[in-house]
Amino acid sequence: MSDATVPTPVADLEPETAAAELAFLSREIAKHDIAYHQNDAPKISDDDYDALRRRNDELEAQFPELVREDSPTKKVGAAVREGFRKITHARPMLSLGNAFSDDDVYEFTDRVRRFLTLAEDEVLEIAAEPKIDGLSLSIRYEQGRFVHAVTRGDGGVGEDVTQNVETMGDIPQKLPGSVPDVLEIRGEVYMSKQDFADLNARQAATGQKTFANPRNAAAGSLRQLDPTITAARPLRFFGYAWGEVSENFGATLWEARSRIATWGFQLNEPAALCTSAGALLAYYVDMTYRRPELPFDIDGIVYKVNRLDWQERLGFVSRAPRWAIAHKFPAEKAETRLNKITIQVGRTGTLTPVANLEPVTVGGVSVSRATLHNEDEIKRKDIREGDWVIIQRAGDVIPQVVEAVMTKREPSSVPFQFPEACPECGRPAIRKDGEVARRCTGGLVCPAQAVERLKHFVSRDAFDIDGLGGTHIETFWEDGLIASPADIFRLAEKRDDLMGQEGWGEKSIGNLIDALRQRKSIEMSRFIFSLGIRQVGEATARLMAKQYGDMAQWTATMVAARNRESDAYRDLVDIDGVGAGVAEEIIEFFADPDNIRILDDLTRYVDVEAFETMDNSESAIADKTVVFTGKLETIGRSEAKARAEELGAKVVGSVSKKTDIVVAGPGAGSKLTKAKELGLIVLSEEEWLALIANVD
Repeated sequence: MSDATVPTPVADLEPETAAAELAFLSREIAKHDIAYHQNDAPKISDDDYDALRRRNDELEAQFPELVREDSPTKKVGAAVREGFRKITHARPMLSLGNAFSDDDVYEFTDRVRRFLTLAEDEVLEIAAEPKIDGLSLSIRYEQGRFVHAVTRGDGGVGEDVTQNVETMGDIPQKLPGSVPDVLEIRGEVYMSKQDFADLNARQAATGQKTFANPRNAAAGSLRQLDPTITAARPLRFFGYAWGEVSENFGATLWEARSRIATWGFQLNEPAALCTSAGALLAYYVDMTYRRPELPFDIDGIVYKVNRLDWQERLGFVSRAPRWAIAHKFPAEKAETRLNKITIQVGRTGTLTPVANLEPVTVGGVSVSRATLHNEDEIKRKDIREGDWVIIQRAGDVIPQVVEAVMTKREPSSVPFQFPEACPECGRPAIRKDGEVARRCTGGLVCPAQAVERLKHFVSRDAFDIDGLGGTHIETFWEDGLIASPADIFRLAEKRDDLMGQEGWGEKSIGNLIDALRQRKSIEMSRFIFSLGIRQVGEATARLMAKQYGDMAQWTATMVAARNRESDAYRDLVDIDGVGAGVAEEIIEFFADPDNIRILDDLTRYVDVEAFETMDNSESAIADKTVVFTGKLETIGRSEAKARAEELGAKVVGSVSKKTDIVVAGPGAGSKLTKAKELGLIVLSEEEWLALIANVD
């Protein structure tokens, strides 16, 4: 997916192609969810993110049988960040569907009326509220007293930020008057524009990192492990919704908002109560003009059905309510000069062009750099160094270059020549057929890739070395202490050098050496994942380990697979879940002598455990193809799949003549229908659990 290419219409796709794209979208969206929700550091604009989500939705609508278990439509936000206690929401904190046009708003009101079967003359009241660009928070009170505060997290489980929230003056510790015994107030933590400017000025004056925008500042300030840092930050809170309540406190949203205000919470004003799509759009236009004058950032308008009993009837679809929708604002734009185009190199070697600009204020933030996406984008828009260009901050996140101002172009300007060699290591930068990105072939020996790959190497799902995080990796790299994965283990021999590092003493060095010693033995799947081979995630790494058993067999086979006519290559491609694309990435890794050298060096220090296979000779489901459909109530879908595979079954996502068993829970749809048509074995969840219990 890229601005530089027009994707194939969904209706024209074959199922295999659609499945591959859904897999890509799932990984890509999950990555950006983590960047936004966990790390408070989004990598793409709201518009680009929304485009990914819309494409995913279109594909799932066209190919419902291909909907993945890890589909973005089944998730909200991202998993809880390490360091915070987890709290399960009594009621899930769901996201909202989006409207991008007037037609979307009319469709929303029409859809609500159809669902409720309202007569043509029956009034439909809809509340319109500013959409605050902040961090979602749920605050629990019992008998009117503050109990805890939780971030959205993944919608089901959030981060316990109670101690931090206790430092915020906007949030009352005890509610006045008559209050339900149990009450969860929900809303947004934010930072006003002026407070944000003052905070950044203080950060700059003391040589500390400044924040990109108020939303990032608010999120980063609230999610501090040290409450004293949060206390020093000017955080505020709008309370305008609720989670679990022991009793109703209004018949309408409007009444409930008024009640929330009496308890001491600030509301997201100005809000309006409208009775037509036209009135909603008029409010939207008015707020578009008033937006710059507001003391806080908003990125759109939220429309909600006013009657709470109608909200209850409308319910939810996927992970969003039918009774509400978010109408996003268009991106803010400005004009400035593009001084130079530079090339950044990412962890997997992707060359990304960056526009270096004359600083310009867009949406209240000074912008001096903007993404140009890729070389096709530069050619398509004909962006050149020295051009005057239009910049936009879509969703107030990542700036991007919209177009060049051709009337201001200098006669001497020349088209930009995208490099065919990596600017960091000089290795060839190649672009494969069918791909947008150009990538450096330097791999682990490319300095630009090395640091990020080393960070990946020690990440949680790889070696997970206690006490050695990304910041440490950067420092050790800069100081020449590490250059390759094996160097990480050689740190145990560099106690004197470590003693000279800021923040490292006898105890911390001793702990690091102990942690390194504990990681000298590692599961084969984690080891493969740690190498950072492009397209080889945790699932693929496990497939490799399961298929080849030990490192010697895997390494020898991958080297042999370089011959595309070999049995080794054909066997690799035929592994379910691998395919030709992933196979090529693995082969290319082993084709590079530097990678082989680094791998050999690493295995001198690390014992890679052979993959342990279970004896499935007594299993009733060994070699059976199994499909899970509908909701599993006593066991999670991921756990069910993992258990089935442990017992020798093959778990797939679609029903066919090759399917042996279909496990159907409540809500099973087309897959169950097809299974019955084909005369397949269909088991309830209870029957399935009984079946696999017999082979434990």
